[in-house]
Amino acid sequence: MNLNATLFFQMIVFFILAWFTMKFVWPPLIKAIDDRRQKIAEGLAAADKGKSDLAQAQARISQIEQSAKADNQSRLVEAEKQATSIVSAAREEAEAERARILAQAKQDAELEIERLRGSLRDEVAALAVKGAEQILRREVDAKTHAELLNQLKAQL
Repeated sequence: MNLNATLFFQMIVFFILAWFTMKFVWPPLIKAIDDRRQKIAEGLAAADKGKSDLAQAQARISQIEQSAKADNQSRLVEAEKQATSIVSAAREEAEAERARILAQAKQDAELEIERLRGSLRDEVAALAVKGAEQILRREVDAKTHAELLNQLKAQL
């Protein structure tokens, strides 16, 4: 056994194995590694995009919340204004009703006063007639002296 021949054959086998590995084994391994590297890069890019989308969504959500709060605030202010106008309208209507009731009561009181004055005049006239009757000791004819009684009522 020649050491040089063994070494030479081992070198040839090594180079054949290296060539076979580089020709048939290495390319699929490199391709698998490159595919895996590309998938990892795409995953990282998707994660970055997801983070940016999440930040945009959160910004949009906060903007929508602020818009909703402002809208609610404006609706609340509008409701308060409407409530105030309804209360003031009801107050004005109540004041008008109160004034109408007071005017009606005054008118009714004046009519009652006039009616009472008329009945008082009639009673005073009747008392005057009775008094005159007692003074004269005779009955006074109401038909003949109706004009006198009307004048007496008018003076009272």
